Amino acid sequence: MPGALKLSQEMAWPYRQEDWEFALMVGNGLVLERAGQVIGTAMSWNYGQSYASVGMIIVTGSAQGGGNGARLFDGLLEATHGRNLLLNSTEEGLALYKRRGFTAWGTVLQHQGSLAFAVTRSTRDDIRRATASDLAAIQAFDKRATGMPRLPMVAALADVGNALVIERRGRIAGYAVARRFGRGYVVGPCAAESDHDARLLILAQLSKLHNQFVRIDVYAEDGLGDWLASLGLQRSGSATAMVKGQRPVAEGPAHMYALANQSFT
Repeated sequence: MPGALKLSQEMAWPYRQEDWEFALMVGNGLVLERAGQVIGTAMSWNYGQSYASVGMIIVTGSAQGGGNGARLFDGLLEATHGRNLLLNSTEEGLALYKRRGFTAWGTVLQHQGSLAFAVTRSTRDDIRRATASDLAAIQAFDKRATGMPRLPMVAALADVGNALVIERRGRIAGYAVARRFGRGYVVGPCAAESDHDARLLILAQLSKLHNQFVRIDVYAEDGLGDWLASLGLQRSGSATAMVKGQRPVAEGPAHMYALANQSFT
């Protein structure tokens, strides 16, 4: 963990050691070492028997350009053999991932900033804080929204964060989690059955984060970027969403609007 943290700091990524520890708790990692020093990392998170996401792929600057990134990524592919793989790529990683059989399917927009003014949430009675008894329903909704069984991941995120749900006619119709991450807080995942409900959930989370630094990663195709910017969360970057194999398919109207982070998908 100390070596991994040093790598992410070198790349100006905002991870804390606690963020690395959480990622390892719910996933699997590989390191590349030289003379006892960690010079590269790569991680994966399995979702059932058919899917996995990969990320947190870093090689120290002094070891770049010598095939070390490819060696590390090939080790990751071997460890996840047989699964359909998802990742969100920086511009620098695109060529490597394309050579390994990944294809682009979308764009993830990173929005962040300090909430300098208070965000007012809707006073709807159907948005409430999740309880332990809601977990199974949240996990089931997440599976419909992502097309993947992410039960351990969702349970871990709900455990460390503040989870809100929308309840309609006695059933969970959406959820959102806010948790400590990086420079402040991240809002995500956020899954709902409509853009309108996703915005309600995000507003409900933001209403608790006045004067905090907040990050939200959303899919460009959903059109939430301009709205987030109007709330003070400006676009600060983007990533290319890629898949190797079959892309999972959501069930019914359930849809994932905001990511837990770009590595977990």
